Amino acid sequence: MTADPARTGEVAEIRSALARLRRATGLPVAFGGLVVPGRWQVRISELSGTATPALSALAVTSGNGLGGKAVALARPCAVTDYAVSRQISHEYDAPVAAEGLRAVVAVPVVVRRRVRAVLYGALRTARPLGDRTLGEAVQAARDVEQALVVREEAEELLAAAHPVPGAGPPREPAAGAHREQVREAHAALRALAPRITDPALRAELLDACALLTAREAPSGAVRLAPREVDVLACVAAGATNGAAAERLGLTAETVKAYLRSAMRKTGARTRGEAVVAARRAGWLP
Repeated sequence: MTADPARTGEVAEIRSALARLRRATGLPVAFGGLVVPGRWQVRISELSGTATPALSALAVTSGNGLGGKAVALARPCAVTDYAVSRQISHEYDAPVAAEGLRAVVAVPVVVRRRVRAVLYGALRTARPLGDRTLGEAVQAARDVEQALVVREEAEELLAAAHPVPGAGPPREPAAGAHREQVREAHAALRALAPRITDPALRAELLDACALLTAREAPSGAVRLAPREVDVLACVAAGATNGAAAERLGLTAETVKAYLRSAMRKTGARTRGEAVVAARRAGWLP
């Protein structure tokens, strides 16, 4: 059976987060997995620092054990000594004991109000996990959440740029409104691309950007750097320098620097003229 590329990407994000969690906290063990689609169940698929296969492929049902409690409550949960804790049920004591785990934290990954995965960190001694450790575990989950949001936004924009054959034509908006939608979509795609860690998905996203421009290839008369195009795309969509900086993850001064450079290259005296010149050269829709 062919693996779902989206699920493969999600698993990779979890794997990276677990490695970062161990580095940041010094916890000897970290593990986690995705929620099974259509079921309130987490399948443990990623193990880091484990000594046995006891936790591999373990199915954790919502409400059961520590991870199941984290899923049910959609918030982090921790115990000082798993085997004797009265805060959780004990359906999974055997695999946890086989791995020798005592103090454990479980943090849900919540995207658009839905639990998508759970990350665990653990010690083989029974002692309270400090605030720093708990904070790093929560941050690792937030990193995965952000990565999944970016990935889903990218996929939604790609789907909009590549309509499914046979789905029927979309309702035609007014010409002016259509142009603005195209420009906004182009700016959103350009802003998302640098945040995509998957090279293939990032390349596909930039290819979709090219489909929205007026020409098949930009004119050789004007050569703009990728970030200059990103800034001009935001400006073309009506963003201020401050809004462009927030969207692109840059400072306002950096945005101004890219804008000045683009104006110099296009021979423009204003930002509006730079946008017009970039459109004529095929860099913008």
